[in-house]
Amino acid sequence: MILYINLMKFNLSEITDLIKSRRTIYPEQFSDRKVHKEQIELILNNGLWAPTHGNTQPWRFKVFMEDGKNLLSQFLSKAYDEIIPIEKQSEIKRTKLMNRPLMASAVIAVCMKRQETEKIAEIEEIEAVACAIQNMHLTCTAYGLGGFWSTPSIIYHEKMNNFLNLESKDKCVGLFYIGYPSIEWPVGQRRPLEYMTEWVVS
Repeated sequence: MILYINLMKFNLSEITDLIKSRRTIYPEQFSDRKVHKEQIELILNNGLWAPTHGNTQPWRFKVFMEDGKNLLSQFLSKAYDEIIPIEKQSEIKRTKLMNRPLMASAVIAVCMKRQETEKIAEIEEIEAVACAIQNMHLTCTAYGLGGFWSTPSIIYHEKMNNFLNLESKDKCVGLFYIGYPSIEWPVGQRRPLEYMTEWVVS
């Protein structure tokens, strides 16, 4: 008779609840309550433990807090005017780019540092950084903090690289906004697994 012993190291129910509770909460939905630097440090440290092919650890973080948020706000507004053709500009989008950093406790530019040898495919390095952002967002959720992963088109422009002191082959993968929510925690939905999955057994 074989006895199966429960070897789970963590509470799977709590982990599942955490994953299902993660939500996008926009800076407009943040309160004035400040997030402490120590919290940001733990969020970033958890980001470091994302999977990374070849252990290249391609993630880089530029954290904007306090007066740094003003610098980011001014840059985003100016860059939008310089990069986006006038006929395609939107005052609503420009205003969001300018105001959102000021609404957050912290904004983290999450970047991908391109491997010098380029042995690992670029897409795999970007995927690793995306996994780091997921770790960060889950940590925010555990803290009860709102998180918003923003990817306006201007972050992929060379002006963004220059602003963040990145090399030409590096990339900004997103601006991650963090703050305490001023709203009730949103309820999410997902389509059932059977709509998304094909089981290949033979």
